[in-house]
Amino acid sequence: MRVEDVTPETVRPVRRSLLVQSWHDLAFLHWAVAPAVVAPLLPRGTVPDTLDGVTYVGLIGFRMVKLGALRGPGIPYLGTFCETNVRLYSVDDRGRRAVVFRSLEAERLLPVLTAQVSLRLPYKWARMRLTRDGDVLRYTSRRRWPGPRGAASAMTVRVGAPVEQPSAVEHFVTARWGLHTRAWGRSMHLPNEHPRWPLHRAELLELDDQLVTAAGLPAPAGPPVSVLYSPGVPVTFGAPDTLDRGRPPAG
Repeated sequence: MRVEDVTPETVRPVRRSLLVQSWHDLAFLHWAVAPAVVAPLLPRGTVPDTLDGVTYVGLIGFRMVKLGALRGPGIPYLGTFCETNVRLYSVDDRGRRAVVFRSLEAERLLPVLTAQVSLRLPYKWARMRLTRDGDVLRYTSRRRWPGPRGAASAMTVRVGAPVEQPSAVEHFVTARWGLHTRAWGRSMHLPNEHPRWPLHRAELLELDDQLVTAAGLPAPAGPPVSVLYSPGVPVTFGAPDTLDRGRPPAG
């Protein structure tokens, strides 16, 4: 199997749009972990994606803006909300690199229910807020439903200088062109496309997080190895492709 290269540009342009959205004001926090820690948490047909023998756990806070179906236009109110996700990094047997979401907190109930029903994505309804004071952003979240109720997160970052040449790790955790998930007895890949990330260095000023452990992962050992900020990008998701077509459904 040939694993696709990590590239800052879209690997496979989306031919048929399923969803449009924009991601704004993203804070990326990442910790290195052993692949064996996350392997049992990935969909069947995928394995941990690694860089120099390790993989990563990500905690990402941002604003979802104008989520909408097909080619849009996005929905201004119901489609615009704060979100924080815990994610892992995967590769499937066709060599496609992607992310796997362990949880996705969102402050609008309707998108939470829609994503849970349609793709079985682990969305959670939460009370959330994103505030900005100059170059300092604070992301807060407290889960409402489903449990564990009250699982909370608070993180504050200070935006730094633009990243002129991202490192191998910074490419690895941001240049992702799809997601892997398990729904209706099948493992699936959903491609996405967006412009090259505009990235900035960032300084972590505060972190009080329960979402990583609530997602079934060990508590991070020490500070994150990578902290980044991006003002955001417009995103298009394509229709899902089944990984295990022809195999009997299980799980």
